Amino acid sequence: MKTTCLLTVAQNCAKRIPMGLVVATAILLGHNAMATPTMVGLGTDSHFAILAYSTVTDAGGASTITGNVGLSPTTGAAIGLTAGQVNGTIYAVDAAGPLGSVNDPALLTIARNDLNTAFTDASGRTGTTLAGGDNQLGGQTLFTGVYTISAASTANLIGTLTLDAQGNPNAVFIIQASSSLVTASGSSVVLINGAQPCHVFWVVDTSATLGTGTDFMGNIMAYASIALNAGATLDGRLLAENGAVTLDHNTIIMSVCNAASVPDSGGTLFALGFGLATLLAVKILRARQRNGCQREIVR
Repeated sequence: MKTTCLLTVAQNCAKRIPMGLVVATAILLGHNAMATPTMVGLGTDSHFAILAYSTVTDAGGASTITGNVGLSPTTGAAIGLTAGQVNGTIYAVDAAGPLGSVNDPALLTIARNDLNTAFTDASGRTGTTLAGGDNQLGGQTLFTGVYTISAASTANLIGTLTLDAQGNPNAVFIIQASSSLVTASGSSVVLINGAQPCHVFWVVDTSATLGTGTDFMGNIMAYASIALNAGATLDGRLLAENGAVTLDHNTIIMSVCNAASVPDSGGTLFALGFGLATLLAVKILRARQRNGCQREIVR
């Protein structure tokens, strides 16, 4: 009698449990992981605070850089920094670099190739297009994802842009600028709820300019040049694929990811969520089986 009851109730209860419950729960648990873009691999560029193609200049010679600096393929004589300004290593393609620089053209060739790969990857992602016109970013709060902005007549960022990781330290933000990237004086990028500057990528189709006093976060990968006006600060990287990096009394700190942060493409967490949802459905089924059998025995 008990075996028959279990079989009958299991069949009836299985029909009543909506499959949507399983799928919906799995999607809910895996939503954030699925929405998070995969990390953009920088390769050897992850060890550079500045990498430029033509020149690296510093108006006033007072900027400070934490991280390595590299210039390729132009001669090291075009590096306008001193070893005292760089808490790291200055790499040049020849012996003409600043005093204390390292001649390593092979490493710089790899770094340039890695930048090209990273730029191609990040610029090729499909993103959400933000409204055009001036100040597409100021006053906004963006969550993990890929976003595209167009040219602005004055600046793409006026005021403050907030990037919210929603408690996920692996949240990746990719902002594609289809033209130039310009910030107004005094603008800032603020990271909250676990967002990390090493997971923020600015992909600029032409050149990037950070206005006076801008407080910026993330890795800037520009097809052409990158210029920081007086007093602008950056927690990230300046990676100019085919142009110069121009500084003016700036502070650049190469961002380093939290060691506990391991980016996930979403598949692992989605599978975990689906498994948990399935276990939940099984528990519901078994509970209904027990209740059904108890009612059957009573009758």
